[in-house]
Amino acid sequence: MIDYHVHLWRHGPGRSLQATVEQLADYCAHAAGLGVAELAVTEHTSRFVQFDELLNGWWDADPSPGLRSGMAKRWAAEQGADLDQYVETALAAKAAGLPVVVGLEVDYFPGRMDDVAALLRGYPFDVLLGSVHWIGAWMFNALSSAASQQEWNSRSVEDVWDAYTRSVEELAATRTVDVLAHPDVVKVAGRWPATPGEFYDRIAEAAQACGLAAELNSSGWGRPCAEAYPAPALLSRFRQLGIPITTASDGHHLGDVSWRVADLAAMAREAGYAEVSTFRARTRLPRPL
Repeated sequence: MIDYHVHLWRHGPGRSLQATVEQLADYCAHAAGLGVAELAVTEHTSRFVQFDELLNGWWDADPSPGLRSGMAKRWAAEQGADLDQYVETALAAKAAGLPVVVGLEVDYFPGRMDDVAALLRGYPFDVLLGSVHWIGAWMFNALSSAASQQEWNSRSVEDVWDAYTRSVEELAATRTVDVLAHPDVVKVAGRWPATPGEFYDRIAEAAQACGLAAELNSSGWGRPCAEAYPAPALLSRFRQLGIPITTASDGHHLGDVSWRVADLAAMAREAGYAEVSTFRARTRLPRPL
């Protein structure tokens, strides 16, 4: 098994954002005890000063002053890591024989993905995950933020899902990333439209058209939606369209690394998958489940 989505740092201010080989060694040992043979370290783009220099203020286009202010504060609180140090540490871990690959979780920035791709090309990444975490400056998955959650009460669920799905389609079309991370994370708050199938179709078709893999992510089981990403119906669509998959925990600390990845493997087999995808230098390599 593989865990192709792990983070080095929890969210929030006041944390040390220094990557170490020792932390990666602990992650690998913990994962190995759960039957996981390979990890992809995939920290958020929003953590790194290089992306701050490139993108700071991207949220200014949102018409809501409250949402703009909230995003600016969240962005500042998450900042401080150095992308060079992060990549060098992951490469050092690989050189030391640890079963890790060098990755990044790339957020979608409308109209700025050419700039993002240019920055990414300067680094020897093995795999890039693509994620949509916000709609405009609204952090729809910030479950601890009362302001962010209040937005759910002022917008129709169908409109939210449509806006999210449109962002996924746009992100896929940039061909900046290799894998769609938590592809239906818009359900995180436990709110579904009356007919989610139309959105599942669009997400699956976007992945197929752009040659992307899709991620099975266990973290949804611990959220209000109480199911893995993607939903079984969306996973079935991925399978029908021949879209390859990865398995992932989205762990942000040692105890969450590789959480329920074995359950994801069983879910994948039930959907008809016999292999997962690993990556080297942005090239997909199949591996038996």
